[in-house]
Amino acid sequence: MIRARFVALGSLIVVVAAVVALVLSSSRSGSHKPIVSAQHSTGTAPVSRNTDTPGTATVPILTYHVINVPPPQSAGATDMYVPAAEFASQMDALKADGWHAVTLDQLEAYWTRGGSLGPGKPIVITFDNGYASQYTNALPVLKQLGWVGVENLQVNGLAPSDGGVTDSQVRGLIAAGWQLATQGVSGTDLITLDPNALPAEVATARQLLRSRYGVPVNWFSYPSGHYDATVIAAVRAAGFVGATTIVAGWASPQQERFRLPSLQVLGGTTAPELLSQIASAQATTSTPTAYSGPGIP
Repeated sequence: MIRARFVALGSLIVVVAAVVALVLSSSRSGSHKPIVSAQHSTGTAPVSRNTDTPGTATVPILTYHVINVPPPQSAGATDMYVPAAEFASQMDALKADGWHAVTLDQLEAYWTRGGSLGPGKPIVITFDNGYASQYTNALPVLKQLGWVGVENLQVNGLAPSDGGVTDSQVRGLIAAGWQLATQGVSGTDLITLDPNALPAEVATARQLLRSRYGVPVNWFSYPSGHYDATVIAAVRAAGFVGATTIVAGWASPQQERFRLPSLQVLGGTTAPELLSQIASAQATTSTPTAYSGPGIP
């Protein structure tokens, strides 16, 4: 009887020892987690994925104005008019070359926390001044490609009767995934304003658009491309994330966010010429501390 009990006890000890050994082995193997490498491509073909590592790729920003032919006997600068067919040809060429459109908010998320920009080559397409043709002519083209744009809206812009975008059209752009940015309340050349008047022109624009459309309005576009240290300080104080200039170049995560370069697309630019201009501008990723040179209002 005693002998049988010892045998049973010995068997139990063997089983317990086996279980302990199995648990320890599992614990040791679990401490070695598999290493997952994330590829970060740079240059002209960045492919980003959601990751905690900030992205480093430079990205071109295009700026358009009127997407239409110049009106007869127009007194304004004809360079700002890009006919709808010309715009469509440019967008088709960009797609064929591997580009796809993203917003400035997506770009900032990529630069700061590794947010995804999707496969291929990202590019930002912005539109100044709030012309109705941006809704009637540019939106359908981008929508067909599955792309989005950035609308740099002036709060007190052109009236619809004068070719300005309507409230419902702005809401249509937002519903289509476009990002809303601003050029201020009136689009006044900011470097000509008294510093005390800057908050009313800059901060008020952001507050009004955020309240009216229920979107963040994180970015600013300098009217006529003009800015200096005082203007930048006012835009920063208004709570904007950054601002775009008209100095040609590609936007870089190392660049001051309130002086991002861009490319002004002028009327008469063929699709091959646009691709060439984009490639040529890649070498420039910085902008001057102030700019007061030529620019489209």
